[in-house]
Amino acid sequence: MMLKTALGLATGLVAVLSTTTLSAQTVEEIATAAKAEGMLTTIALPHDWCGYGDVIAGFKAKYPEINVNELNPDAGSADEVEAIKANKDNKGPQAPDVIDVGLAYGPSAKAEGLTQAHKVATWDEIPEGIKDADGHWYGDYYGVMSFLVNKDLVANVPQDWADLLKPEYAGQVALAGDPRASNQAILAVLAAGMSTGAAPGEAAGKAGLDFFKQLNDAGNFVPVIGKAGTLAQGTTPIVIMWDYNALAARDTLAGNPPVEVVVPKSGVLAGVYVQAISAYAPQANAAKLWMEYLYSDEGQLAWLKGYCHPARFNAMAAAGKIPQDLLDALPPAAAYEKAYFPTLEEVDANKAAVTGAWDATVGANVAE
Repeated sequence: MMLKTALGLATGLVAVLSTTTLSAQTVEEIATAAKAEGMLTTIALPHDWCGYGDVIAGFKAKYPEINVNELNPDAGSADEVEAIKANKDNKGPQAPDVIDVGLAYGPSAKAEGLTQAHKVATWDEIPEGIKDADGHWYGDYYGVMSFLVNKDLVANVPQDWADLLKPEYAGQVALAGDPRASNQAILAVLAAGMSTGAAPGEAAGKAGLDFFKQLNDAGNFVPVIGKAGTLAQGTTPIVIMWDYNALAARDTLAGNPPVEVVVPKSGVLAGVYVQAISAYAPQANAAKLWMEYLYSDEGQLAWLKGYCHPARFNAMAAAGKIPQDLLDALPPAAAYEKAYFPTLEEVDANKAAVTGAWDATVGANVAE
């Protein structure tokens, strides 16, 4: 496949991206082509997830000629991949140009021929362990699994996974997605399994399934996809979700009800999400421009404002590019000291274990 990249906003340098293909496409050239396309179709980007509302607004402000068509904001990673498959021959507004999915879904989507390569101008500052060598997918941000707790309804705020099994939490605990399709929920099961001492990967996935079976059998598990709204209504007083989603929900609720965000004492799991461009993107240049924006300083800081640690965090911090007020708004660094970053192999093994046996082991149909 021909590989193209944007190389520097000012330099317009040419670089070799494969042994046979030179790319001279600058960000300005991508922008010109994208403006001619006039639209970008995203999918599964809730505005309160990782600050995406402001990210999208920033992109629109910078490129007002491009209409952003937002599909199914509450979809899971599996739904995003399926949307590409379902719209291979469809160049209309239901075909996503870009996806933002859990780490395990990037390589699998590439293997199925569903992505196309593009290396952004800041490629070298994306850590090696979270990007495809050919540029088919690349890490965008990460967070850690946490509990979002409605303090009006929960007298004793749980501090660890084992606490959730206590009788006092009957009918209170929910996941923030369907563990058969949502990366967030699939990794929540992994974190629960790791908290029991199981090794990351298939073992922790199976242990996590056993944990949620216990939770369900005890009557503590609520088979409803938990959100800020369901938490406030009392349907799901405790929701297991990424810290950045929990912190954003805390801000949205603004004390009504009062909430607490807890990073558990054990099973502290860090999760990386990745970006990719659909191989069938109707607006391929707009897709590339979107990636350039996301991985620019402006885009990375917008994610950080949404409480996500962006992929270029370390490089930007070393360069003094991160305002102190953004650093101060994050949870204390100590909350992340025990965070474990699973390997791609461990993520894949857990995903297979959880999606393949949730119904048989836990037997709870998680839905809206």
